[in-house]
Amino acid sequence: MTGATVNAGSTPDSGSPASPGQVAWSGPSRFAAAYARRAGVTAQPGLERLRRLLDLLGQPQRSFPSIVVAGSVGKSSTLAVITALLEGFGVRAGSLRAPDWLGPAEQVGLGGARIPADVLERAFDDIEPYLPLVEDDGHLGARELLLAVAIAAFADAPVDLAVIESGGPGSELPGAGGFGDLADLLDVPVAAVTPVAPAWSDAGWSDAGWSDAGWADSGGSDGGESGAGRSGDDWSEDGGSDGGGSAGGWSVDLAGEADEPRLDRVAAPVGTVIRFGTLVVLAQQALPAARALLRRAALAGSTVAREGMEFGVLGRRVAVGGQMITLKGLGGTYEELFLPLHGAHQAHDAAVGLAAVEAFLGGGQNQLDLDIVRAALAQVDGRGRLEVVRRSPTIVLDVADSPPAVTAVVEALHEAFGFDSLVAVVAVEGDEATAARMLAVLEPVLAAVVLTDGATAGALPVDDLAAVAGGVFGADRIEVTPRLDDALDDAVRLAEAESELGGAGVLVLGSAPVVGRARALLRF
Repeated sequence: MTGATVNAGSTPDSGSPASPGQVAWSGPSRFAAAYARRAGVTAQPGLERLRRLLDLLGQPQRSFPSIVVAGSVGKSSTLAVITALLEGFGVRAGSLRAPDWLGPAEQVGLGGARIPADVLERAFDDIEPYLPLVEDDGHLGARELLLAVAIAAFADAPVDLAVIESGGPGSELPGAGGFGDLADLLDVPVAAVTPVAPAWSDAGWSDAGWSDAGWADSGGSDGGESGAGRSGDDWSEDGGSDGGGSAGGWSVDLAGEADEPRLDRVAAPVGTVIRFGTLVVLAQQALPAARALLRRAALAGSTVAREGMEFGVLGRRVAVGGQMITLKGLGGTYEELFLPLHGAHQAHDAAVGLAAVEAFLGGGQNQLDLDIVRAALAQVDGRGRLEVVRRSPTIVLDVADSPPAVTAVVEALHEAFGFDSLVAVVAVEGDEATAARMLAVLEPVLAAVVLTDGATAGALPVDDLAAVAGGVFGADRIEVTPRLDDALDDAVRLAEAESELGGAGVLVLGSAPVVGRARALLRF
């Protein structure tokens, strides 16, 4: 048994039941109550009311610089790398993560740790008198309130820097996420753009993941290897390593033959961080996204550092508890770095994070202290990223919630774990098409799948998910268990039955809120 049933219904220190698929917030009481009142509010398009609130507060967001992390996948991992490195170098940073799968209180960090509850409470007390002035036509959304309170707390701390996940509100790219278009609100000397998903438009996802679309850079390999969702560590020295190349340095036709409106939609969630005066650290991209993003950079006159040109992954190998990687940064080469995260995609996210910190700490002109970089990367937060939370059988959690993310997870599982039998617990945030593509990636590596209720407004109902899964797996490899605690127990039973001599594994993924709930049930 997993022990999940024993713990079901509450989370540690919450003092109250948690709804399925969610993690209760045990944060500051008055702020928590205000947040809860707004949790069901649909935020108005744009950030005009938030802008008005910050203006009334004296624009606290302008009292510190910010690194904004935007993109479709890999934002949270990149943010974790950035904050760990900044802490290692003694930079007092505030951080704000977009996904709330750990619970809203875990989204805000200060000085490398969760922000103290009393700090958030004081910041809310400062903001509360001004809320009626901007909520005369309805409440702010919960995320807008959290962003305002976090900014006020950062300014009061004070912080040297804030690191914030961003993205466009109402984006046509599911998973772009973030707290909206923040570029106009913040002072952003450095922006990190993780891979953008171009195929998530009218044509839908490629079943084979990102690699079918090809990559922007087609230089020769230099010590790298193929990774999940990326076609390898292709390398070229043409761009130099001076911390920034011209927007046209990649093998990309900026004019291109692709439909311009479609390219604009591709770049819309992240393109606003690309502006004059911002050094853009750009992860390696599929060709349609690269064309769109580099076109925006050329028009804005931005300085761009490109993965595979100015920085990148030189090599990697599996290690106990993670991997050893060698990175080329903007200022030099960093060898034998231990990263406590599995998979090639995490090595690439680490490269983007390191380049962003190099850019902030000196424009990428000089190599950072290698010992500090090594120590910091070894402390990167690995929660929810192929995180092992139980043994016998091994239970692994990952917040992969899109087809390319699931593809990366499958590749990393093959590389880092030797399961004889693997059963997945899956809930999906999205529609039937997204579910079908995610399940198609999982099907070859699973003995069975247990489908459970996502328990959020955006979750695909479990009966609809079962109908999709039947066409992928067949009825004999599917179980439908709406309650998450029962689903975990069913998955353990199935995995152990398939592998009586050991080597069984259970993977929980597909819906970030469900992964967060599973973590609360299993780990604590």
